[in-house]
Amino acid sequence: MPFLKVQPEKLSSSVVRQIEQLILRGILRPGERLPPERDLAERLGVSRPSLRDAIAELSDHGLLTSRAGSGVFVAEVLGSAFSPALIQLFASHDEAVFDYIAFRRDMEALTAERAARFGSDTDLKVVDTIYRKMEAAHQKRDPTDEAELDAQFHMAIIEASHNVIMLHMMRSMFDLLRQGVFYNRQMLFKNRLTRDHLLDQHRTMNAAVQARDPAAARAAVEAHLDYVIQSLQDQLRAERNEAIARQRFEHEQSR
Repeated sequence: MPFLKVQPEKLSSSVVRQIEQLILRGILRPGERLPPERDLAERLGVSRPSLRDAIAELSDHGLLTSRAGSGVFVAEVLGSAFSPALIQLFASHDEAVFDYIAFRRDMEALTAERAARFGSDTDLKVVDTIYRKMEAAHQKRDPTDEAELDAQFHMAIIEASHNVIMLHMMRSMFDLLRQGVFYNRQMLFKNRLTRDHLLDQHRTMNAAVQARDPAAARAAVEAHLDYVIQSLQDQLRAERNEAIARQRFEHEQSR
């Protein structure tokens, strides 16, 4: 008969499984510090030796890392999908910028559709809360906060899609975007009219997700990223035209 005796599970194995799930689901994020050992053992209801065994196993798997005098952190695994050479290649060619946005357009349209369909009520509250923060930041002259909230808003929709593969892949892509590998997000927000259009687009995305309308959510994301593509093309064209104009001006001055 194909039956085996049931073996009692070690407490450390239960801890490993719980922390793995938190990392997999994106609840514990790369670089996030775990609570101090005593506090974490109490929260989990295990002894400190059992917790140490679990942390050692997760560290061996590359999911946690210990820093002397600082504590235990979720390992910085994002961005590992791309080699440094490829990241540098992305940063030096405009072609990669537009391919990146086209990729985001396709993937985020799908995540928005899934968020409208599968997101829990709490997921949608998170999306709406971040959007409300964007509205408040929109009143500031400095666009820094609004640009950062823009990324958080998109990630909240991705998280609400409840697909862990999409979550980690897109979080990795957004990490490169935050590093300025593809383009400077804040440049889009420096023009007041562009900022107004972007906020309107996020309002439409939020409304579609809150209404649980998958088709409208998909269409709103596609329209938003089409606008981003056009804005970046216009920006690059303006920069090239200005460079040529400066050459003409300098030439005229030298005659």
